[in-house]
Amino acid sequence: MAIEKITMPQLGESVTEGTISKWLVSVGDHVNKYDPLAEVMTDKVNAEVPSSFSGTIKELIAGEDDTLPVGEVICLIEVEGTVPQKEQKTSDKTVEESASKTADSQSNKSRYSPAVMRLSQEHNINLDTVTGTGAGGRITRKDILAVIEKGGAAEVKETPPSTVQPEAPVAAAATKTQQPAPVVSAAGDQEIPVTGVRKAIAANMLRSKHEIPHAWTMVEVDVTNLVSYRDALKTEFKQKEGFNLTYFAFFVKAVAQALKEFPQMNSMWAGDRIVQKKDINVSIAVATDDALFVPVIKQADEKTIKGIAREITELAQKVRTGSLKSEDMQGGTFTVNNTGSFGSVQSMGIINYPQAAILQVESIVKRPVIIDNMIAVRDMVNLCLSLDHRVLDGLVCGRFLARVKEILESTSKENTSVY
Repeated sequence: MAIEKITMPQLGESVTEGTISKWLVSVGDHVNKYDPLAEVMTDKVNAEVPSSFSGTIKELIAGEDDTLPVGEVICLIEVEGTVPQKEQKTSDKTVEESASKTADSQSNKSRYSPAVMRLSQEHNINLDTVTGTGAGGRITRKDILAVIEKGGAAEVKETPPSTVQPEAPVAAAATKTQQPAPVVSAAGDQEIPVTGVRKAIAANMLRSKHEIPHAWTMVEVDVTNLVSYRDALKTEFKQKEGFNLTYFAFFVKAVAQALKEFPQMNSMWAGDRIVQKKDINVSIAVATDDALFVPVIKQADEKTIKGIAREITELAQKVRTGSLKSEDMQGGTFTVNNTGSFGSVQSMGIINYPQAAILQVESIVKRPVIIDNMIAVRDMVNLCLSLDHRVLDGLVCGRFLARVKEILESTSKENTSVY
């Protein structure tokens, strides 16, 4: 029997690592090709990892809650069929390879995933002092979190007196004061376990806030004509098409059109360069009771308002039925968030990493507005833009928002077709 490796797949654009949230198989189980082996969580999607072979599970290299980089081995499968010729040459080589695998397993304790390295550095934890509970003694993210929950860094190994620097006690004291205070549950408090999806959301939001210098700006838009136009169409549209014509579809279309005219807004920071994306793929935020997903409307600038409304309906349905696929969340270049659906009138969104901006569409409310020195009641909405100040500046963002405003304020029966 040949031994084959199953590695951590890349489950999305810019995804570099994944977390094993649940193993669906055990050592000794027989699996067929394409059978699901594990549930994997990334900062973009939850997905199942299928088997690439038919055979028997030989070893689970990674444990649950382990975070591994893309391409890292997660398990071994003993594949049905003949042993490769190179493994048949000598029994000594087989023994040597077996010993090598044992050595690899024993060395797991000194191999750290990016998540483990990041957490240990953020909390000044000496990894040499942490006892790993993963396969082969490997230190997992859960081990680091356990150390943090106990009040901070693990106990540091003793240093020979001749190498101790005078500043060390001061540095240690400063480090200790920087550790967050532990949260203690009192009588009557409810402790809710953090789900894999919530952990992924938290990690991505933290990364965005840590890495991206956020700036914020807002414009108010008079959408009285848009509201009248949509309200006049919605009943007939629903009967004819079978899905709702929402206000949000008009906003997404306006944003997509403005992105085509201001391609700088459709960019991403890449360290030594800025990548201006050719395709305009609008991410939309869809929430469930305990999670937030960001599916993507591909080539939104090429779609009609009707086409966008259909995709909004279909993607929201996929999220709420748990049928959203990884490809539904890949390739987004700019995010539009319908915060107005919750009654919000002003908010500052966290940018969907690695994009450069996110637009919050707030609630449409009737307000008194002065027009030609007269007071009129109008339907008004705030558009709030968070931007990556490494990529974008106020000038282009101001012009972009002004163009979105112009498109929305000119939307009417006479000027706009939903088809």
